[in-house]
Amino acid sequence: MTLAHRLAGYGRQVVLVEQADHLGGLAAAWNLGDVVWDKHYHVILLSDRLLRSLLTELGLEREIRWVRTRTGFYTDGVLYSMSDSLEFLRFPPLGLVGKARLAATILYASRIRDPRRLERLAVADWLRRWSGRATFEKIWLPLLRAKLGDAYERTSAAFIWATIARMYAARRTGLKQEMFGYVPGGYARILDVFRERLLAEGVEIRLGTAAANVAPGPSGGVIVTPTSGPPIEADRAVLTLAAPVAARLCPGLAEEELRRLARVEYQGIVCASVLLAKPLAGYYVTNITDSWVPFTAVIEMSALADRDQFGGRTLVYLPKYVGPDDPLFAVPDRELEERFCGALLRMYPSLSRGDVLAFRVSRERHVYALPTLSYSEHYPPKRTSLPGIHLLNSAHIVNGTLNVNETIRLAEEALPDLLAADAGGPE
Repeated sequence: MTLAHRLAGYGRQVVLVEQADHLGGLAAAWNLGDVVWDKHYHVILLSDRLLRSLLTELGLEREIRWVRTRTGFYTDGVLYSMSDSLEFLRFPPLGLVGKARLAATILYASRIRDPRRLERLAVADWLRRWSGRATFEKIWLPLLRAKLGDAYERTSAAFIWATIARMYAARRTGLKQEMFGYVPGGYARILDVFRERLLAEGVEIRLGTAAANVAPGPSGGVIVTPTSGPPIEADRAVLTLAAPVAARLCPGLAEEELRRLARVEYQGIVCASVLLAKPLAGYYVTNITDSWVPFTAVIEMSALADRDQFGGRTLVYLPKYVGPDDPLFAVPDRELEERFCGALLRMYPSLSRGDVLAFRVSRERHVYALPTLSYSEHYPPKRTSLPGIHLLNSAHIVNGTLNVNETIRLAEEALPDLLAADAGGPE
């Protein structure tokens, strides 16, 4: 959507092709009972410069509500607050030495400016070295497994650097604390406004249109063949699809390009949205280290967004990050509801089954590309060997975390190359 907006601003005629019946991808909204909100959890940071700039263009930046949130930590069956330095010092599961080494690890990582050397180091080895084995086993390893599964063994230390760097981004600009924000109405409102802007700029939006093949045309340009309906002819095409999907749609890519696309490892997500009659503990994020809990974290969105956004009720996300072929994708919704709600009630004894008002599950197999060892040396090219065909997706986020601001950055950084190609630059 950002690319379409920018290209239209340069006078290009743009056709935006979307398989779903709505825009937004992972940022799309849906209905949970009678509440319309984001399908997955999102937050705006003060340091999200590109996202905030786009929202300013859409007339929405002034609507952002900024909030200081709290953080929880669930370990050994106990929920702790980890929202400030004093609570960190009081955190019982770690001794004084462990806390000091954990704090030193985070502080050191936050001061690294060039993470490329971290790409050659395994994240587990790096964290053991800096935090110590005991702290690694107690804190880091459960969190790595929750986010990465067994793939943590192939993930570089740049992963933890990117996570900490995003957390410390506001402090680098002189702010003492990062603030979290949201637009009232969530991404449903943002996407509605963005869609109207695109239409006003002359962008043609084709929803419910799945591409089956993308290839150079016999006499130049690109032909996008949908699964139904007539082909779409264009001067050039940008595929913003996950790497394996892009490879399937462009079988004419060079062998090396297909190899690079196939080499990208993804984590998917099974994410439950739960509407509750009452609040939980008031933590926006609760990290979890206990292995019996079937989800990765508890995201209490109503600890960030006013509960009036949800009709006075509480919206909670229960994400579980898994590989694309994990058996969890095949588990029926009803069984997932029993597993997830059972664990939630065990974690929060004040909650009863009757407090669960609505439950809905999202499943996405390709959410973010894992920053495997030496990732920047072999990630897929953006400009392909096929004339007029470009790739741009989350696999091109190098040494960063997947969030809306980073996806906008991809579009902004790709724009000059696309315009240069239009002007006759080398393919």
